[in-house]
Amino acid sequence: MSAELQKAIDCLSIRDVYLRSSSSYLVDNFDPKYSAEVNDLSVQFKHLVTRGEVLALKEDDVDIRIFRVYIDLGARWAVLSESESEDEPEDRDDDADVKAVIEATFLAEYLMEDEPGQDALNTFALKNASYHAWPYWREYLMNQCMRMNLPKVALPTVQFAVNHNENDESVRQ
Repeated sequence: MSAELQKAIDCLSIRDVYLRSSSSYLVDNFDPKYSAEVNDLSVQFKHLVTRGEVLALKEDDVDIRIFRVYIDLGARWAVLSESESEDEPEDRDDDADVKAVIEATFLAEYLMEDEPGQDALNTFALKNASYHAWPYWREYLMNQCMRMNLPKVALPTVQFAVNHNENDESVRQ
C-alpha cells in the first residue's frame, strides 16, 4: 500500500453512500420477456471514478470538511458479432447492437479528520472509494434486471474502477 493511500485512509471515515443519478432502458424493438435474442446477449460493464471534491460545511455550528467521490457504473446488453466477442472490452465497438442499458452514478462521502493532501485524496478515490459503493451498485443492478425482465447479473463481491490514466486528470478536484 502506498504512503499516499495510507495517509488518506488515516484521515477519512465513511459518512454516506448514495445514488446520485440513474437511467435504464430497453430499445424499442426489444422485449426480453419474449425475445429469442435474449440468449445471444453479452453483458458489458462500465466502472469509472470520475471525480472527487472537497466540501466545507457547517453542521450544528461546527465546521466540517467532506470528501465526495463520484463513481459511474453501468451494464449494457448487446448482441455482439463474432469479432467483437473475441476483442478486449476496451476494443469493442461502441455501436454494438445494444438492447438494454442500466447506468448509475454513486457518491461516496467521507468525513475529513485532517488534510491528507491532493495526491492522497486522488489515490484514495481511485483505489478505495469503489469498495464502499460497490455493494449498492450490485443491489441496484440486480433489482433493475428483475424489474426489466433482463437476465439476472450476479456481480462479484468486489471490483475496482479501471481508470486508464490514473496519474493525470482521472479524478478532478
